[in-house]
Amino acid sequence: MTSSTRAAAPAPTTWSSTRRLRRLVRDWVPEGNLLDDDTWDARHRVITRLALLQTIALGVFALAVGKGLASAAVAVLVPGLPALGGLLSTQHRRLRMLSVVTSLMFASATLVDLTDGLTEAHFHFFVMLGVVSLYQDWAAFGLCVLITVLHHAVMGLTMPGSVFAGVQQREHPVQWAAVHGGFILAASLTHIVAWRFTERVGQRDPLTQLPNRATFGERVTEALRRHDGPVSVLFIDLDNFKEINDSHGHHVGDLALTRTAAVIEESLRAGDLVARLGGDEFAVLVLGDEWAAEVVAARITRALTAPFVAEGRDVFVTASIGVADTELVGVRETDELLRGADMAMYCAKGTGRNAVVHYSPRLDDEVRARTALAADLRHALERGELEVFYQPVVRGTPAVLCGVEALLRWNHPERGLVPPLEFVPLAEASGDIDAIGRWVLTQAAAQVAVWHRELPGAEDLELAVNLSPVQLRDPGLLTIVGDALHQAGLAPGHLIVEVTESMLLSDLDLARRQLDALRTLGIQVAIDDFGTGYSSLSYLARLPADQVKIDKSFVRDLGEDRSPSVPLVRSIVEMARALGLDVQAEGVEETVQETILAELGCDRAQGYLYSRPVPAAQLAELAAALGAASPTPLVRLDEAS
Repeated sequence: MTSSTRAAAPAPTTWSSTRRLRRLVRDWVPEGNLLDDDTWDARHRVITRLALLQTIALGVFALAVGKGLASAAVAVLVPGLPALGGLLSTQHRRLRMLSVVTSLMFASATLVDLTDGLTEAHFHFFVMLGVVSLYQDWAAFGLCVLITVLHHAVMGLTMPGSVFAGVQQREHPVQWAAVHGGFILAASLTHIVAWRFTERVGQRDPLTQLPNRATFGERVTEALRRHDGPVSVLFIDLDNFKEINDSHGHHVGDLALTRTAAVIEESLRAGDLVARLGGDEFAVLVLGDEWAAEVVAARITRALTAPFVAEGRDVFVTASIGVADTELVGVRETDELLRGADMAMYCAKGTGRNAVVHYSPRLDDEVRARTALAADLRHALERGELEVFYQPVVRGTPAVLCGVEALLRWNHPERGLVPPLEFVPLAEASGDIDAIGRWVLTQAAAQVAVWHRELPGAEDLELAVNLSPVQLRDPGLLTIVGDALHQAGLAPGHLIVEVTESMLLSDLDLARRQLDALRTLGIQVAIDDFGTGYSSLSYLARLPADQVKIDKSFVRDLGEDRSPSVPLVRSIVEMARALGLDVQAEGVEETVQETILAELGCDRAQGYLYSRPVPAAQLAELAAALGAASPTPLVRLDEAS
């Protein structure tokens, strides 16, 4: 097994080298995008008229040099008949183009014949080649080279005096035909280079060198026309890209875009196409159904997981991806396909980002509903529709109340209580979360200060408040938190700010500066949802924290036989203890989970076993229930209330 593994090892390198070579060739030759119909028709009309006028001019020239009527007629008919083919609108446009190209090159050959191989007449081939380049079609260049070589070789063998003026050329017509063909080929390559640069200017994104929005739309339209099967589009939007620019600078933002472009390209299959639509938006064309597109989306998501290093710092980039195919959308139209993928991406953003969502007809209703909800949310604070609920945090066995977590609730006048997972992402996207987060902190701090004074046994009650990514990046965060504590009369040591692991790792340097500043005031920092981030334990020592909260996904499985969560939770607890951090478990719902957590050394917990989040008015009753010593497991607080 070892030997076969070693034998197979060079394959990835060979494959990678092949990909790099293919990309290098691709970068230096035109992609051969066909011109749009309007542009092509306009150019073709001008070139066809030139070809027809040229045939008349050749007839006049033949008479002027004394060739006679028969020769003049031949001079007109040889290039004129193919030129007429360019007028046949019933023919495919490529056939019409090749007819006119044939006319142009036949005109050059006729002029050479009429001048008995005059050297200057051969330059007419190069002039016509320049005209042909306006079509921007590989077939046109190939036909030019072919006609030039055949004319010089055939006429050079049968009537050398009509093609070549020099004696040596007449003696070796085939070799000189090849030489002339080589010159035409070299001139063609010059036009191809110019063609490539034109493509890049008009059809490429200057930063990533990917096709731009207009080119992508043309490619999708072409794929829909040529491909009978389903066609899919991925709409990709980077998560929190503005924050990368704001915290690291636009230079790092550009590096993130170019790195993302390379990652997406590496994740594609043969025949797929990626484009940059603008800003931090990308799109991928996939010739296949939604499941083929899902495979590509999964590759991109996995590839983006690893951070990249910019200016000595790890930068993490994730993306929200929307998938739509012609079968899901129901029509084979470019605009509708892009609209469906864009809509699905918008919904992926709403689910918490770093997700893939497939389009479905119901998304239209969902997007309209989310738009209306976002509009209502803008006025929810001023209308008094927002409320702070509190979920108890307990310590020890039997459980004793030691803190509360402040959780935002929205009592919509028509929809009732709206789940935070629905409206918090909307508030973050709109920027409303800044004002809302400040309000939650002020309200909760004032309420806990009241409990300190009025609730028996709650003198040391701690308050945990979640910080959003927007708040964490706010340069005035220290002032905002300090003002809220001062206004409420709450000591800094009683406040715990919670941030998720993924928030910290998205910009570790900024997070450390902000959180270290808070900790200098005596405020505690907890890492929420711990274990679900990018590197977890490997990053724990670097994070500015006083406490880790074990994610409920690990706690949920603790009561199952052979659960892998037990060693994971044990590792987290031991590592945290070694670093001097407190450990708290989230989502405790069963007594067996509480027992296992206690055995593993985790003595702080919250969850439905103790209480659901409740309004402030109900907390006094719950605190009394939690404070009563009992040899048996505590009654659930939602039942006690």
